[in-house]
Amino acid sequence: MNIPIVTWHPDRPSGPVDDLLCAPPVDPAAESTAHAALEAVRKEGDRAIARLIRRYDGARLSPVRFRVTETEMAEAVRRVKPAFRRAVRVVLRRVERFARAGMRADWRIPTRGGGFLGERFVPLRRVGVYIPGGAAPLASTVLMTVPLARVVGVREIVACTPSRADGSVDCHILCALQIAGATEVYRIGGIPAIGAMAFGTATIRRVDKIVGPGGAYVTAAKRLVYGHVALDMVAGPSEIAVLADASAFPAAVAADLLSQAEHGTGRERVLLATPSAALASAVRDELPRQAAALSRPEAIRRVLEHHTVLAITPDLDAAIELVNRFAPEHLEIQTRHPEIVARRISSAGAIFLGSWTPESAGDFAAGPSHVLPTGGTARFFSGLTVEDFRRRMSLLKLTRADLMEMRPEIEILGAVEGLPGHVRSVATRLAKEAR
Repeated sequence: MNIPIVTWHPDRPSGPVDDLLCAPPVDPAAESTAHAALEAVRKEGDRAIARLIRRYDGARLSPVRFRVTETEMAEAVRRVKPAFRRAVRVVLRRVERFARAGMRADWRIPTRGGGFLGERFVPLRRVGVYIPGGAAPLASTVLMTVPLARVVGVREIVACTPSRADGSVDCHILCALQIAGATEVYRIGGIPAIGAMAFGTATIRRVDKIVGPGGAYVTAAKRLVYGHVALDMVAGPSEIAVLADASAFPAAVAADLLSQAEHGTGRERVLLATPSAALASAVRDELPRQAAALSRPEAIRRVLEHHTVLAITPDLDAAIELVNRFAPEHLEIQTRHPEIVARRISSAGAIFLGSWTPESAGDFAAGPSHVLPTGGTARFFSGLTVEDFRRRMSLLKLTRADLMEMRPEIEILGAVEGLPGHVRSVATRLAKEAR
């Protein structure tokens, strides 16, 4: 297995590193496919969705079967093991606790004339959550999305997830959706799911916002429907960077890199940035040995051979610079003083500090959402939070004294922009009060 170790310097080009850093957030081929399928959904609605489900998932579903019934949901809860139900409830409590702690409160400040300015936060009415289920049933994504919407008071939480060829949906996903509080569940995956939630059909009402991760096609479809609905971010194939010094444990570093390589699309991206050549060499030795014990060997091999770089940097400063350029979805800092290093990180979806904080804890159990920006978009997107399910509205209440104070600026700007009606709306009020 050819896993490259390269020497990287901030001022010198490096082919393998540059390829990793320059990978586009959306696959152009996937975007072309998504465009055609979304146009079909927009024009034909349910008929197109049924056709696309048959093409992509092999399931023959009529529109009446799109929605998962309450009976099916209840049966899924009964079918899973009690230990799974307990785990779901424990994680839900952690996620809800973190979500409540992150909620912003409404606020006001007084104006000089006795009025006030402020902000009010209100929940969205209807949100759509995409739950991947093709390569693996990502029940954990349910726990990282639905509870956030419920905590802020979203009334209608719509979930879409792929079905198997026989039309069934993984019982663990359905159980998690039932416990977490989804109000509607549809056995629709991939591009048609995004189209259904964005445009609406005769059987599925459109949503206000779509959240949740997905593969290349879901990511492309989400970007194409932006404007028809709001989106959380671009969240495509997973990626991880480990920033480490010589104190890191090579076997743990390798295990953490593989934890993202095993997602199964073959497009995941993996980076080790370290000033320690010995660590890089030891991690390279560990990767194939540990990979042999995992499932999805071919997908992991593609990631390790084509989308993995072990970069030796001249010092820790350069390693930090490399990580900031990569802007990874997940960043683990395994150094002697991880919190000090973390202060210098400007671009990452989530940061995991120290040797006892593996990325898998964030994926499954800790509390912050694992829905995070990928493809370098962590430079300008943030991970999913409770505030993604609310809208912010400005509040303004002025007195006559406030308006008098602002009148000169309104008149000047109104004149510059050629908007005399704006100026008149102020003058009319003040003239009335003067009479």
